[in-house]
Parts: sequence; structure tokens; C-alpha cells
Amino acid sequence: MPLVRSLSMTSLNGLPLWEDEDLLVEDLLLFEVSWEVTNKVGGIYTVIQTKARITADEWGENYFLMGPYFEHNVKTQVEVCEPLNPAIKKAVETMKGQGCQVFFGRWLIEGSPYVVLFDIASAAWNLDRWKGEFWDASNIGIPFQDREANDAVIFGSLTAWFLKEISSQIDDKPNIIAHFHEWQAGVGIILTRFRKLPVATIFTTHATLLGRYLCAANIDFYNNLDQHEESRCCQTLLKPHMNGLDPKFDIDKEAGERQIYHRYCMERASVHCAHVFTTVSQITATEAEHMLKRNADVVTPNGLNIKKFSATHEFQNLHIMYKARIQEFIRGHFYGHLDFNLENTLFFFIAGRYEFSNKGADIFLEALSRLNFLLRVHKSDTTVVVFFIMPAKTNNFNVETLKGQAVRKQLWDTAQSVKEKFGKKLYDALLRGEIPDLNKILDRDDITIMKRAIFATQRQTLPPVTTHNMLDDSNDPILNTIRRIGLFNNRTDRVKVILHPEFLSSASPLLPMDYEEFVRGCHLGVFPSYYEPWGYTPVLHACKTPGSQQSFP
Repeated sequence: MPLVRSLSMTSLNGLPLWEDEDLLVEDLLLFEVSWEVTNKVGGIYTVIQTKARITADEWGENYFLMGPYFEHNVKTQVEVCEPLNPAIKKAVETMKGQGCQVFFGRWLIEGSPYVVLFDIASAAWNLDRWKGEFWDASNIGIPFQDREANDAVIFGSLTAWFLKEISSQIDDKPNIIAHFHEWQAGVGIILTRFRKLPVATIFTTHATLLGRYLCAANIDFYNNLDQHEESRCCQTLLKPHMNGLDPKFDIDKEAGERQIYHRYCMERASVHCAHVFTTVSQITATEAEHMLKRNADVVTPNGLNIKKFSATHEFQNLHIMYKARIQEFIRGHFYGHLDFNLENTLFFFIAGRYEFSNKGADIFLEALSRLNFLLRVHKSDTTVVVFFIMPAKTNNFNVETLKGQAVRKQLWDTAQSVKEKFGKKLYDALLRGEIPDLNKILDRDDITIMKRAIFATQRQTLPPVTTHNMLDDSNDPILNTIRRIGLFNNRTDRVKVILHPEFLSSASPLLPMDYEEFVRGCHLGVFPSYYEPWGYTPVLHACKTPGSQQSFP
């Protein structure tokens, strides 16, 4: 494949000149670095997961993902094995020999790509030394109380160390490419450039830190960014040092007031140290121009393999199958209050990071309140069940929610037991050539069992609006809004609300479905985001929801 330098690059220290040289994939090593490799935090996990198969097909054994090690993730997602590449194997052994735990294996997703995972805790004893080196490289100080930033320094230092070991093991030209996602991985770029390693670096921002914070503060963000080209030219002529950027935001001041100045500096330094800088949309490129002071070299929209979702009949079959699973959960969650017809019930959802206003949960709840009022006024027999899939701090599943699923299972077992007895008696009667007396085919014990099952469905409380126990229930913005608008899952409510404060998983004892399956089973996904860098989520749902299913970004 031809690999050329970006025209916007100002320095390629340590790299060979590649403009006139065609490099084959077999002669390259590609490393993709992200905090969300095997670690689901937000949409970047989905981005990496869904493109892994195509990338692995193209790059084969020369494609490696790098991320942090978390034991619970590795146990369920990674098949640990020994690296076949001798340079990779030597690098892993060297780092292990110096006290840093490194895990190698295959990520059990489509494409089964190789992953290199670093145990942050095992290397934490190096933090002070690495923070000092990071200061020498960038003059950026990291507060001791910011654990996430400290973890980013450890992760970035381990990444740069690993790349150094790899490049030193290869006798010929190393031809290494490292692609970093977001600021948590950006320290690796800065240290790679500082050490002048022969590595071509790419940095992708899926959203800017400061942009996210400004939007969450109800600031008129996009109107302050949006300016006519003529106005920008005038600013450039009048104030050349501004580089034609919008003066309405004092970037340093805004970052400092939100106590993220060091994170902002880490992100900005990563952008400027990368050989190639990319964003996932034009609106994010404009944002990066203003916030991070660099134009994107390439805009790489997140895409999908549309062929995978092309068969309409498969769409409908999967929708019916997964909707049935959601209905089973609803039967348990609303036991004792299941006075609405599930076949005339619509399932809506909103999902993503728990950013109340940025993701539009505030306006969505207000809309649901009005929808509930209209459905009640018009005495509609349609019910809408709305899921909020947004991870928050919890200490466990809600006891009432687990009890609901246990009651549902008990009722199902009871019904199956009575059905088997009924079926056997009916079968025996038919063999004798008789039509059984249906009034006598159920004996007194059967009636007693069914009555006990009915009594078990009685409850004195309303169905819970959350499936988990929230750690900060009284200050939770979604729960406080639900309290204000009165959506408590009353019998008279035609809109029911369920907050599921963790990402979905097929291993969950409560709602055992992966996110993709859940999306297929729902009727409508709603994403009224104010801060929308146009990442992956709206595109994913728009392509996966056939027929009556829709999604509006």
C-alpha cells in the first residue's frame, strides 16, 4: 500500500522518507491504541469493535489493538495466548521482567484481532517518574488527585515503552504505524515523539474535551463556533496571532474554570504531536480547529458494512425474536401491574454516556411527559415503555427488579407444570377415544397451585423506575426529573420509564441481551443530543432499524 506523509506535518523525526516508496502491508505493523479496547466506556468501543474484522482481514497478523487490562473484561472477552511475532513476544517479556504486567491474546469479537493489554495497577509505582518525564516532554503537570489523568500517564508511558521495545527488536526498517484514539491514549503519542521513535502516529478525536464540558454548561456552543469564512478572514488580517479562530471563547480560561486545563493540554499536545490528525465528522473538525488549534488532515466518518444488514426478511425476523425477549423482561418488571397489552406496546430507548443535557435526556423526558399527557387525554390503548441505557454509579441490582424476574420465572414454571399435566390427561383421553370433560381435567391441586401463583403477583408498590440501586439517588438528574414530571409507572400512565444504569450484556441476570440485539427489538431510538460530534450511535441505529423501527439523531 502507498503510505505518504500528510502535507500538514511539520516534523517526522526518526521516520524514513516514504513519499516515493510503496510499502506492503506485510512489511508494516499497525497498532491501534484506545482506553476502550475490551473496555466499554462509550461509543469508541463500538467504533473499534465494528471495524476490527475488516482491519484484521486487510492486515492479518500485523494488526494489534492496545488497551488497559481489567480482569473482569478479560475473563469474558479475551482468549489469552502467546504472541507469534518474535518482536512482540520479546517486548512483552522485557516489560514483564521489569515488573509490569502485560497480557496478550485475541479479542473474542468478529475478526478475533490480537490485543495487548497493560495492567495499570502493576505499573503504578512508576507514576512519579513517568509524570516527571511527561513534564520534561510537554511542560504539562498532572494533579495527584486526578486519577483518570494519572492512569492516562501510566497507560501512555507503557504504550510508548512497548513501541520502543518493538522498534528496537526489528533489524530492518521498523515501518510501525500507531493509531491513537482520544486524550486518554494521547500521552503515548507525546512520549513517542519526545523519544524520537521511528513510529508514524495518527490521532483521532471523536469529540473534544472542552467542547463536551462547554455544552454541558448550557453555553451557546455551536453559534459561537459558526462563523462565515469572510469574518474569519477579517480576523486573520486584524489579529494574525489568532489564526482566524473564533475569539468568543477564552480557551485557557474556560478549561481552567472547569479544572480540566491539564487534560485539555494533554489533548491539544497529542493533536499537535501526531503526524496525521483525523476527526469523525466535519462538525468535529470545525470544533477541533477552534478548541485544539489544528485543522484535521482527514475526516474519517464512522461507517458500517451495509451488506450485513441488507436482507429485509432477516430484519423482521430478528426484530420479532428480540422484541419477545424484551417483552419477557417487561412481564417480570411490571408484575402485578401488567394491565396493558404487550402486543400494543412500543419500546423506545436512549443510550450513551450519562451526560444529561449533552445527550438530550432532559428534553427527551420533557417530551415523554407531554406524550403521556396526550395519550391519557385521548384514552389511547397504546403503551410506550422507554429505556434509558446510561451507565451510572450503582452498588447492585434493585431487589424489587430481581424479585420481578423471579416471580415471572415462577409463574412460567407453574404454567408449564399445569400444562404438562393437562396435556397428559388430554392425550390419555384421546387415546381412549373420549372427549375429556374440560371442567374436570384440572383437579383441586392444580387450581390451588394457580391461585397461589396469582397471589404471588400481588405487590404493594409501583414498578421501579430504575433497575439498580443508585449510589447518589437524591442528586441523580434523570431520577430528579422523573420525580418532577411524575412518571412513576402508575397504572394510569401510558408512558412507562425504566432507567438501566449500565451497558447491556448478554451475561446480565436481569436483561440478558447485547446492545445490538436490544436495538433490533425496540421500535424507536431517540438521540436529541445538543453536543453531537456525529460519532457512531445514530448511524448504527439508522442502518439497523428496518420498517417500523426508526432512529433520529
